[in-house]
Parts: sequence; structure tokens; C-alpha cells
Amino acid sequence: METDARVGVDVGGTFTDVVVADDSGLTMLKVPSTPEAPDRGVLDGLDAASEQADVAPETVAFFGHGTTVATNALLEREWAETALVTTEGFRDAVEIGRQTRPSLYDLRAEKPSPIVERDRRYEVVERLDRRGEVVEPLDEGEARAVARTVADADAESVAVAFLFAFENDAHERRMRELLNDEGVDGEISLSSEVLPEIREYERTLATTINAALKPVMNRYLGRLEEGVAEAGVPAPLKVMQSNGGVASAQVTRERPVNTLLSGPAAGVRGAAHVAGESGFDDVLTMDMGGTSCDVSLVRGGDPVVTTEGQVGDYPVNVPMVDVHTIGAGGGSIAWVDEGGSLRVGPRSAGADPGPICYGRGGTEPTVTDAHLLLGRIDPASFFEGSADESTVREAVRESVADPLDLSVAEAAQGILDVANANMERALRVVSVERGHDPRDFSLVAYGGAGPLHAAELAAELDVPRVVVPRSAGVLSALGLLISDAVYEEGVSAVRPWTEVDPDELTERFEAMEAEGRERLETEGYAADRRRFERVVDLRYRGQSFDLRVPIPEGELDAEALDDAAERFHQRHERRYGHASPDEPVELVTVRLRSRGVVDPPALSMAEGGTAEPTPRTTRPATFEGETGETPIYDRSTLGPGADLTGPAVIEGVESTAVVPPEADAHVDELGNVVIEP
Repeated sequence: METDARVGVDVGGTFTDVVVADDSGLTMLKVPSTPEAPDRGVLDGLDAASEQADVAPETVAFFGHGTTVATNALLEREWAETALVTTEGFRDAVEIGRQTRPSLYDLRAEKPSPIVERDRRYEVVERLDRRGEVVEPLDEGEARAVARTVADADAESVAVAFLFAFENDAHERRMRELLNDEGVDGEISLSSEVLPEIREYERTLATTINAALKPVMNRYLGRLEEGVAEAGVPAPLKVMQSNGGVASAQVTRERPVNTLLSGPAAGVRGAAHVAGESGFDDVLTMDMGGTSCDVSLVRGGDPVVTTEGQVGDYPVNVPMVDVHTIGAGGGSIAWVDEGGSLRVGPRSAGADPGPICYGRGGTEPTVTDAHLLLGRIDPASFFEGSADESTVREAVRESVADPLDLSVAEAAQGILDVANANMERALRVVSVERGHDPRDFSLVAYGGAGPLHAAELAAELDVPRVVVPRSAGVLSALGLLISDAVYEEGVSAVRPWTEVDPDELTERFEAMEAEGRERLETEGYAADRRRFERVVDLRYRGQSFDLRVPIPEGELDAEALDDAAERFHQRHERRYGHASPDEPVELVTVRLRSRGVVDPPALSMAEGGTAEPTPRTTRPATFEGETGETPIYDRSTLGPGADLTGPAVIEGVESTAVVPPEADAHVDELGNVVIEP
């Protein structure tokens, strides 16, 4: 039987999203997640796809997966027992960290707990200088003794991080051999393989995180691969990486640290693709669910990738889509602090009991409750039975309105205003603070709550339009189907840019490309489907931060290096508002992105609906302090070409979109609602 179907499955906290692409088009569906065994939810999604999309497992040519297993393990500290072997004198570097702290003026602020406790951190005598030259050879006798101690400690996993190993990995590789010789059964992660880059704390931390997550991901992916194969799927499992590309399960098992933003990265990829199909290549993305809001920026159709990300309390300097997350969701709780100021989040009512209007026992007012009181959502269309609005009103009065001497309506509007202010700041972080003008972008809103807030946020930021995708509820799963295979390698080589030899740099890139070419060929990507993107990280001498600058393909010469330096000055000017062309430039890291290009499935034209919008009903809704009867539209009845003017509410199966007063909205040919505030 011919294999041509593509399946993407993304696991969320409440639902597992599935998108199937085949000759008949796209099929989108949801099944309940199974938090106690996430792989079971993935297989349930595959079963549902077989039934609802009429896709036989043996016809699946691509199976992509977005996972939060590594993320949850890190956030919940449910990782494997791990040991760390490091250079003498650097045992505590991973605990000391940086001078930065969560709250600058809080004298009681605490740094995050180390991944590896001190009694499982071991030192060996060895030392390299900053260029990788041996200052003190590896003391094999001592190293072997440490290996025996680690073996006796029964650690499930071991991290090895020696000073300047990114310049010379010989000592780390020898340490691995000694660990194996002495019977260490656990997984071993070397910093020279996980993150061969400068910054001792970040490199050691990434290596210990990788080591701690390896057994967890090995068990999970092993079960999942076995289950998918038993279901009859011939396609090898692909897993979304934090950098916005998929990778083989085998590579993921070796580098689980690269999956910490797997789900959000897939969502950004999906948003970028949907917006691009509608003609918008430069977009801000906004994924607002029940607990948090993830925002990111896409430039020229590609998500912005950073190596300065953070997951929970830990800085993680592996390549990842530049997603900024805040505690602002539909379930975020509104409260008044000791100074009499209205606050929203980061505490959340979650899914259980959830907002008061869910009728599941919630007692604290949330953002969703504020929307209900202002007439913007109809809980009866989402939950069994009708919400008790009087209970919601009384809770808002007691917790917010009376303490602030406001009416209930004013308090509800205040809750939304504070939530919007928090999200506006987040959007500014990924745009204005990165040197981008929001007026040059469109805002793609998805998730259950994103479309409720997007138009008002766009108005505040002068963003010209909001795009609410037809597939807003399953964008992460869709993102899996359109993502290329992406492998990123970076090696630090800190030296003045004027001392960089063009021929040596060319040779370094060619060696990295040879490795990437072999990997992509092994995974079945034809020669015309392989792309290689060269990048160097540059900085002014004395700076502690750097910027990425692209390098052209082929043989490099002095002119190419001069051009790169000039582009660095320009990027510095755009990012920070100033540049110093007369200052010496320094090379920090050489990077290569190997890409296996896929043909994304076509987004089918919207079916059903009419170009003549007719409200399903009306109900009182409050905008800008004025309450009036507001038309309520059923999204399924709005076909391509439909136009309407706010105020209006558009209710869909998975989310609700608000069109503010005087804003215009229309449905494009792909079924996306485009709002122009």
C-alpha cells in the first residue's frame, strides 16, 4: 500500500492534538491527554486519526511528535539521579551560577537548586588553556578512581564538563572511556557534544540537564516507538526540537535538552506557516491558554532562534525559538496586593477547578470570569449546564470591586486591562526590545484565549492586523507537519576577527557540512533537499553578549570576512541603537544549521459558511465602558469573503474571537479571521 499520509501529534496538558494531511486534505481532531502516560495519549490520537480521518497506519509516511516530557521533568524535578565530573576547582560552578538573581533588590531571593547535588559532583586534575592547549594533562590514576566512585554511586546518568573542552575534547572523551572501563552503566553526556561553547556555567548546566533527562526521554521514546511500530506505522518517529525543526528519535534520545520548548516551538512554526499562506511573513505570535501566554516573533517566515533561553529557573543556552512566557491565561487569578494594586496571575485556577464560571468549584475570580461578566464569552456553549453568573459577580465584587471601590463591571474591565498590560509587555520584549517595530508585523493569535485579547493588544501596539487561524486550536500539531528537519551545531573559537584565517574558517564549515550532509542523507533527504546555513557569533572586544551574522556559502576570503564585520555593525545598531565601527570585533562561535526541506501540506480552502454574515444571536456586551446588544456570530457560518464591523463576538468550537468597536474583520480564502483594529 502506498504511504503518503503525514501525521502530527502534540501533547498538551488537557488535550492531545492531532492533524492528518493526505490526498483528501487536512483532518484536525483532539483526544484527552493521559498525563500519567503521555505515550498512551499519542497512540490514542493515532487510533482516532485512523477512525475519523480514515487513514490506515501503514499509509503513514511521516509521524511527528511534540512533547512536554522533558519540560515537565525539569520543572517538576523528576529527573534521573545524575553525577557530574568536572575540572579540579570547578565542582561548585554549576551551583554558584551567575551574579544575576530573580529579584535584584530581594535580599532573601534564592537561586535555583543545582541539577546535581554536591555529593555527586567530582573533580579530576586536568587543565586546558583558552585555545585548547594542555596546561596540565589528565591525571588518569585520579580519573580512574573517580570513575570507580561514580560506578559505586549507581548514578543513572553522568555529565562530564571540563574547562575549555569546546576547544579540545580529548580529555572529556578519555574520561568517558575510563567511566566505561570501570563499569558505569548509566548514560554519559559530554559538554563537548551537548554544548561546545563558551560560558562555563551555562555549558556545564546544559550538560547536566541533558544527562538528567536522558534516562527519562529514553524510557518515554522507547515506549512510544514500540507502540507506534506495533500500531503498524512504518514511518520513523520524528520529534520537534526547541529550534523549530524536527529530529530523529535517536538524536532526541542523545540530546533531550534540545526538546525543552518542543510544544511552543511547533506552535510558532504552525503560526508562521498559516500566516505566510495568507501573505504575512513578518508576524508576532501569541498563544494564550488557561495558565500562560507564549509570545514570539517571526521574521521573513522564519521564527527567531536564540541561544539565551530560559526554562523555569534555569538558563538553557541551546538553540531554541525565542519564546517569552508569562503567567497570563484564561485561568489567571485576579487579586489585590497589600499596596492596593490590582494584580492578575501568575497564580492560575488551572483546569480543575478552573474559573468560577466553569461551575467546578472555583472560588477565585479569573480572566475568563471577567470576560463572562462583560458578555464576551458564553460558557453554556463550552460546558454542560449554565454558569451561575451571580456567583461570579459576587466573587469579583468581594475580591476586587469592593477593595478598590469599583463597580463590578469596572473591576472586570480592570482585570482584562491588567492582563492585557502584562501581555503587551511580553510582546514588547520580543519586538521592541529586540529592535523590531510592531507596526511592521501582524499578530497571529491562537490557543483558547488568545483571540479574545488580540485585537485590543494590536491596537495598543499599533499592529495593523490580527490573524486568527481556522486551525487555532491545533496549531502546534499542524506545525509538526510543515517543519523541516533541522540540526544545529556550534563550536566556540574565541579570537579577534582580524586573526581569523578565511581558509581555516572555510575548512571548519566544510567539516560541519559533511557531518550534516551524512546525517540528512541517512534520514532520506535527497541532495536537492539539503540546505546549509552558515552563521558566526560576533561581538565587540570586551562585550559579554554577541550577535549572529550569516556567512555566505563557498570559499571565504578576506572580503567576505570584512562584509561580515560590516553586517555585525549594522545589526548592533538595529538591536541596541548604536554601533562602534572603529572598535575591534571578536569571533565567539561558529555555527551551522543543516536543514532537510519538506513540502508542507496545502492548507485547504475554507469549506461551508457564507460571505453574508448573519448573527446567531445577540447579547449585552461591554466595550470601553459602554454596554449594548452585540451580535454573536457562529464561526462555522462565516465563509471566505465575509465582512463585519465591531463590536462583535465570533464563537468557534475551540476559541472565541472579539472584534472591538469600529474594528473591521473579514474571513480570508483559507478561513482565517483577519481583524484590523
